[in-house]
Amino acid sequence: MAAAKNFISEDDIEQALLQRLQHLCGFDALNCFTALPDDLTDGSGRADKREVILADRLRAALERLNPQAPAHAVDQALAQLVQPRTAMSLVAANREMDGLIRDGVPVTYKAGTGPQAGQTVTERLKVIDFDAHDPRTGRNHYLAVSQLWVRGEHGYRRPDVLLYVNGLPLVFIELKNSNVKLRAAFDDNLTTYKAELPQLFTANALCLLSNGIETRLGSITAQWEHFFTWLRVDDEKEKLDRPAIAAQGLSVERVVLGLLKPERLLDYVENFCVFYRETQKVIAQNHQFIGVNNAFEQFRHRRELGGKLGVFWHTQGSGKSFSMVFYTRKIFRKLTGNFTFVVVTDRDDLDGQIYRNFLHTGVVAPKDDVRPKGSAQLREMLGTNKRVVFTLIQKFRYDKGKDYPLLSDRDDIVVIVDEAHRTQYAGLAANMRAGLPNANFLAFTGTPLLGQERKTNAWFGDYVSEYNFQQSVEDGATVPLFYEKRVPEVLIQNDDLSEEFAEILEDENLDALAQEKLEKRFAQEMEVVKREDRLDTIARDIVYHFPRRGYLGKGIVISVDKFTAVTMFDKVQTLWKAEIKDLNGRITATKNDVERQRLKQLKAWMGAVQMAVIVSEEAGEEEKFAKKNLDIKPHRHRIELPAVFRLPRVDG
Repeated sequence: MAAAKNFISEDDIEQALLQRLQHLCGFDALNCFTALPDDLTDGSGRADKREVILADRLRAALERLNPQAPAHAVDQALAQLVQPRTAMSLVAANREMDGLIRDGVPVTYKAGTGPQAGQTVTERLKVIDFDAHDPRTGRNHYLAVSQLWVRGEHGYRRPDVLLYVNGLPLVFIELKNSNVKLRAAFDDNLTTYKAELPQLFTANALCLLSNGIETRLGSITAQWEHFFTWLRVDDEKEKLDRPAIAAQGLSVERVVLGLLKPERLLDYVENFCVFYRETQKVIAQNHQFIGVNNAFEQFRHRRELGGKLGVFWHTQGSGKSFSMVFYTRKIFRKLTGNFTFVVVTDRDDLDGQIYRNFLHTGVVAPKDDVRPKGSAQLREMLGTNKRVVFTLIQKFRYDKGKDYPLLSDRDDIVVIVDEAHRTQYAGLAANMRAGLPNANFLAFTGTPLLGQERKTNAWFGDYVSEYNFQQSVEDGATVPLFYEKRVPEVLIQNDDLSEEFAEILEDENLDALAQEKLEKRFAQEMEVVKREDRLDTIARDIVYHFPRRGYLGKGIVISVDKFTAVTMFDKVQTLWKAEIKDLNGRITATKNDVERQRLKQLKAWMGAVQMAVIVSEEAGEEEKFAKKNLDIKPHRHRIELPAVFRLPRVDG
């Protein structure tokens, strides 16, 4: 998609996009522009300009894909698909249509011929053949429609391009000149279209915005900050020359190759769009689509791989738990088998988070009992062939010196282990494998496997997908981190401390005895790190530095243990309040109006800042904190508040 040196027009982008869709993807192209918006002779076949579904093409697809269904059954299905859903919210209408497109349209009719002649038949008529990707087979029809006038609440509007499959507009595309900021396509166009032409989006899978230099995708419920790039075609590790892509206007072409080819588009519509709590539509990002499909292909060869499904390394904040959802949904839908997925974590909060994502996307139902209280109940659940089970690795503890009992010898169990390299899994992982000797194992991690953590590869196999922090930053999905060393120095007599510490922590076989040895061996060094005068110095630095940075954003203080985290909170809170009190005195004392205004702004900002302690929960924690003259109860209460009252948190 070559471009002029400094400018690419919207029309140039549109024409190049349509050419790529025709030549690379097998789409037909239809320009529906008419000088008069109400002119019905635009080639779309519509009888009303309020319509956006191409009913004639949809009917032809229903007849083609369901030859057994009589005409009146096709009429039933067509009526359900084209009915106005004006009484529903846009996301509810889109969710209903998504179900009909993916699972078929329910119809009832009397069979006229064959062995069921005269009998009432209830079935679902296929809308799209998700297994017939090639346009040359004629099973599905792909059409790129440009400049289609649509009548809305306040007159006519004309989307740039709509991509249709079997008469249904699945992709909305809005284009801008290269000298227009892409956000204008969201603020000025997409937002207006959703308000005035909701019928454009009832069947929509994704929205694409581009000015040639930059291209972003998002769902119908996504805000601008959640629109994402799609530049990698086949490999999430692909090195990208981003300046060249922008200069040559190639960003749209990357999306065409990576997502809009029929086999990829149908896969995306079928397996990578979910609804969270029925109010938000979540669609896979570039790295999730590639990574999950890599893992899916690995799963298809699980027997040759001895059940080692690989290590799925996607950096923190890249949506690993939703990748788990996409992965399990695709296997359930595309492969034959009575699979059970066992999702294993090492912390209650992670277990709850992942469970909620599966629950709120409909993979499990609220009535499903899928969180065993112990190994006995886990064995019972595995025997009843539940689709998904969530458990903690601690449930695999067993009497020392005794062989762990068999939980299940099924070979269609898939164990998904989150952060499998962490020391909490040491020893217990062997029990898990002993209890599930024929299971298949896939590891998810947000950090690379280093040093002795490479044992994880021996348990699970090699990386099946890699998406690191730097790639996430380059994609704009993660804010870059900058480190400025500000802590007071600690004199370490043992130069090998870091290596020895890491060596012990990373040992997969760390047991209780080794943990006790670790604590004793490094007790002196840890006490130096946690000395009161050192913590006071750090707290004073935080209170002075944090409000006076150039960028007043969020911050995080990571402490060596839970007790130190609460201690630091108390110290910072005390000094923070003292600083605000001091500012009051300085505001009163100063005779400089500019200085007074600056101090008032600083005081207002400090007064609005919220701080919270985030630590994982453990049994008997109140007594443990009380022994150190600390109170965990208010912090625990705040962590457990409903989400609407909680501080924002990044999903992992």
